[in-house]
Amino acid sequence: MTLQALDLCCVRGERRLFKDVSLSLAAGQALRVRGANGSGKTTLLRTLAGLAHAESGEVRWQGRALAACRDQYHNQMIYLGHAAAVKDELLAWENLVYSARLNGRVLDRAEAEHSLAALGLGRAAQLPARSLSQGQRKRLALARLHGAEGHAAPLWILDEPFNALDQDAVAALCAALDQHFTRGGMLVYTTHTDLPLHPAVALDLNLDRPASAPPARPASPFAAAQATPTPAAPPSASSC
Repeated sequence: MTLQALDLCCVRGERRLFKDVSLSLAAGQALRVRGANGSGKTTLLRTLAGLAHAESGEVRWQGRALAACRDQYHNQMIYLGHAAAVKDELLAWENLVYSARLNGRVLDRAEAEHSLAALGLGRAAQLPARSLSQGQRKRLALARLHGAEGHAAPLWILDEPFNALDQDAVAALCAALDQHFTRGGMLVYTTHTDLPLHPAVALDLNLDRPASAPPARPASPFAAAQATPTPAAPPSASSC
């Protein structure tokens, strides 16, 4: 099971965010994407998730271009962005059941409440999402990873998943991620916090690092990812 990106180039407006980004991720591995604000971290994650289009290059799942296996890919991947994707009019547990149903999976109320309890939202399961705090809404979105929906998805793509979480929620999420790795799951994520995750192989991709520079020694336990990003520059899209 592999996720690959080949020579990705991304342009927004007249600004090139990155080019020549290539990577390969296999079962049990994690890729941390680093870079300054505006370097294209979120855009890269959305491109890998099939939610944004690269100017050039290709993303492949199991050796096949996403265009050829988009439905299968989205059934095997969970993407969680900056904003908590929850429906305000639904109760907390109903949000999880609804999300699973959208992805072709069955989740009952008991399973949903168990997932919420794992992230400290047991008492909030009966509350409408609109009444939850920002941190609670973030935990509600992350609860998708704990139940059947998370277990059925071998690839998780998470954009700043630790933002707005207290220490207990961070610990619970780290435990869920380590269980994901144990099952052979893969992770692509961004974070500004160094955390003790334990994938089989930890890769590091820095979008700020010039392609001509020697690879920096990554902070333990991360190893350098197979990527050669070029920093933002103003050429037109036709140059990619």
